[in-house]
Parts: sequence; structure tokens; C-alpha cells
Amino acid sequence: MAGNVFGNLFRLSTFGESHGAALGGVIDGCPPNIEIDLEAVQIEMNRRKPGQSAIVTQRKEPDEVRFLSGIFEGKTTGTPIGFVIENTNQKSHDYSHIKDAYRPSHADYVYDQKYGVRDYRGGGRSSARETACRVVAGAIAKQVLKEVKIQAFVSSVGHITMETPYQEVDFKSIEETPVRCPDIEVAKKMESYIKEIRKQGDTVGGVVTCVIQNVPVGLGEPVFDRLHAELGKSMLSINAVKGFEYGSGFEGAKMRGSEHNDIFNTDGTTMTNLSGGIQGGISNGMDIYFKVAFKPVATIMQTQDTIDKDGNIVEMQGKGRHDPCVVPRAVPIVEAMAALVLADYYLLNKTYK
Repeated sequence: MAGNVFGNLFRLSTFGESHGAALGGVIDGCPPNIEIDLEAVQIEMNRRKPGQSAIVTQRKEPDEVRFLSGIFEGKTTGTPIGFVIENTNQKSHDYSHIKDAYRPSHADYVYDQKYGVRDYRGGGRSSARETACRVVAGAIAKQVLKEVKIQAFVSSVGHITMETPYQEVDFKSIEETPVRCPDIEVAKKMESYIKEIRKQGDTVGGVVTCVIQNVPVGLGEPVFDRLHAELGKSMLSINAVKGFEYGSGFEGAKMRGSEHNDIFNTDGTTMTNLSGGIQGGISNGMDIYFKVAFKPVATIMQTQDTIDKDGNIVEMQGKGRHDPCVVPRAVPIVEAMAALVLADYYLLNKTYK
């Protein structure tokens, strides 16, 4: 299986399955002498881990990270950083009913067709549990990017949307609710809706908004390696993501150039920021902001028709522990992938100095 490595200079390779012995990864290209706050890494993991509230999967995993190499006396050595995350709460029997059948809109069918074999226990490699490795690497990348501030939050769940512009958001309130929406009143509505959806044995999607501040001018390469293109790729590589837009996004297509152009101030900043902090594929020093759309989780606790490996129509009902809505736990994953992209381009940009 290809496609297990992300990045160019700052690279992450991951391994492991949802119900295997462990997940893990290797971070290569991290500069030496970076002070690493291991507690900060674990805090990021705690934001992503299952079982953290009543509105997420109830699988109980501590998700404690054990570093094997690349960090000595609290600092990076410049050598590959190896780490593992033990799986401690597998219930593989919850998936025995799909051993020979395919969940609708899941990766089950395409994995079987492509490889001729699949790990049906929680989806194996296709499980979102793989993203735990991304959060570890993203937490390291954040500590490389000391001045850059990356904040993501839930801006919608189903039809419930937070209308507050990100410039008016109090980022400190993001972690005050299990939904991770900084508008407390809207967050309460989202939480109630997710609980209602769960009782119905169904799932619902949502949107995560991400804001990146204090980005230096010059990150990104023109033509094929534009900064927004790599951010888009990184977000679309996350499980259940269906869309990515940055800056004015699709709304910008409705505007005239005279409305959409960001007029310069004398210091090179702009009066507006419909460009989303990126022009010509290169960061311009303004805030980078984007939205990531997540679909409803494919595994639902309702009976649906599907097919088995022989092409027979069979009935299926989901079992096991699944998120009724992924966006609350997706917030740290979005931040992590953004950090990996920026760390990679930060190191690449240093080659020009």
C-alpha cells in the first residue's frame, strides 16, 4: 500500500490499524535543538482521543504517546522521531457481521477490490484512528512554528451554523464545550442535535473552520506546489472530508474584481482579506483561514441494504462504537495537518535564505 508518507522536508510516515497492536509513525526532517513540550503533545492527543464526552465514540483509549527516538534531554536531535500509540480497548468482535459484507459509503468495498484483502476490524487502515499519528506529528510541528498560531473550531453541525465572523471569535472558549464551537449558545444547540441524532441511530456532518495567524510572508511555491493547494490536499486526506475552501471560497465566484481585490496598505498588509492570506500560492502575511466540510459517518445503527463479497443483497445494521458526528474530534486533526504543511514550507523557505 502506497501513500503512507506526507510532506517533503518535514515528513510523516504512519503505520498501524484500528484494531491492531498499536499505531505509530516516524517524523523525519525535524530540525535539531527544538525544545519539545511532551505535555503539550499529550494535550493535543487528549483533544482527539475517543471517549472524551457523551457525543463521541465511547471507545476508551488513553492514547498515550511513547517516543522511541529523536528526542534527547527535551530537545530534538535532528534524527528521525519514532513514536507508538498502543491500542488498549479493541472489540474486534463488534465487526464480525461485516466480515463478508460492505458498509455503504465506507472504504470496505474499494479496499477489497483494490487489494483483494481487507481488515474488517474497525476498517483497519481506513479507520479514522490513523489520524492519532497525525496529531502527534502536528503537535511537534506546532513547536517548530513557535510564532505561528493555529486555531480550529466547529462552525456548523448539520443545519446549525455559527454566524460569528472568525475575527470576533474568542478562541479561548473553543474548549469550553464538548462540541468545540466557541459560540456557547450555538454549541448547546449543536450538542443537543448530535445527541438526538445518536438516539435515532443516525449520524450527521459538519464544518470545521481553521484560522492561522502570524504566518510569515513567502511560504509556498508557485505553479504546482501552491500553499493553498497543499493545504487542500492535507485536509482532503482526512477521513470523511468532502470539501475545502479558503478565503472568499465559492462566495468569491459571485463577486466582481472591483469588490474582491484586497487593496494594499503602505506596509504591505491589505485592507480586506478575501485572498485568505495567500496570493499566487504564497503566503502574504495576512491571516490564512479556511473551512473543511465533513460528511456524516458512514456506519449508522439503522438497517440498510448492501451487498456481500459475492454480490448478494443483504441487510446490515451497524454495531460497535462510532461517532455520531466527527467534527468535535476533527478540530485537532485539522490543526495538525495545517501545522504539518506550514512546517514543511517553512523549512523549504529557509533554503532561499
